[in-house]
Amino acid sequence: MFGMLPFERSNDNTFDVFDNFARDFFNHSNTTLPAFRTDIRDAGDRFVLEAELPGFEKEDITLDLKDGILTITAQHSADSAQKGDRGSYIRRERRYGSFSRSFDVTGIDEGGITAAYKNGVLELTLPKAVPVVPAAKRITIE
Repeated sequence: MFGMLPFERSNDNTFDVFDNFARDFFNHSNTTLPAFRTDIRDAGDRFVLEAELPGFEKEDITLDLKDGILTITAQHSADSAQKGDRGSYIRRERRYGSFSRSFDVTGIDEGGITAAYKNGVLELTLPKAVPVVPAAKRITIE
């Protein structure tokens, strides 16, 4: 039962006051954005990966495959401005974000991977690689 509980280091050491302050301050900041959520299903001869990427356009998403690692990256930037009668800003907002996750695709037929993006969900079809069975060979005796 105790193995299921999250473990956190105690902050009771008085000599670590500055370290604890920095850790607590930066843990609650918005400097890092959470990674996007994914679901992976086993569909028999393939895996289906669904990644939730709401608010992104298809052009904002890149898929890179290198050395058996599939990396999904989504970047978004928006700049909106409202100007008053004299051209000075009444309100101006900018929003930038980047998400990235990597997956090990060992055992996947990399040439058969397909992707579709609809309604904020990226769906990847990852066909399982067919294991190559070595052919039996008879050796003749001379």
